Amino acid sequence: MSIFEYNGAAIVAMAGKNCVAIGSDLRFGVQLQTITTDCPKVFQMNDKLFLGLSGLGTDAQTLHEKLVFRHNLYKLREERSMKPTTFAHLVSSVLYERRFGPYFAGPVIAGLEDNGTPYLCGMDSIGAMETAKDFMVQGTSPESLYGMCESMWREDMEPEELFETLAQCLLSGVDRDALAGWGSVVHVITPDKVITRTIKGRMD
Repeated sequence: MSIFEYNGAAIVAMAGKNCVAIGSDLRFGVQLQTITTDCPKVFQMNDKLFLGLSGLGTDAQTLHEKLVFRHNLYKLREERSMKPTTFAHLVSSVLYERRFGPYFAGPVIAGLEDNGTPYLCGMDSIGAMETAKDFMVQGTSPESLYGMCESMWREDMEPEELFETLAQCLLSGVDRDALAGWGSVVHVITPDKVITRTIKGRMD
């Protein structure tokens, strides 16, 4: 078993019409043993920016704390919140600094730019960035998640439809993965608010 699969994770981010959504499963396990079912992998950085971290739980936690610290420093110095593109480059450089002993984490960044355009970005453990206009996935079952997203995503979805689509993709994707699941949490970011919903999933 790969070190990236040790704790299990599933993260999906999706773009809609002037909105973006990101969700993760809630399972935290050690290989095939489930430890807890209330461990979201998505963190809010500011009103229009969320970060998802799959991979090894300890490294994801360390990386999150480091990025919160760097984001707060930026806010103090610049007196404004970080844009998603800027934050993505920050995450990339933080990961690349440690390229010879990398954090075993796979980040997904989802946010809205100042003009309301959705921004999705994923990267590997050494910070190689990949942006997308439709959806981005990370976790232990990317094939299942990609398959669901490719069949269900369409352009210009409104927030409610975007939530429904992402939730169905996430739940169906993790049904085929023993290392992720046990419920999920989905955040929908719109220009004026963030809607967060916790979804009940299969508990087996």
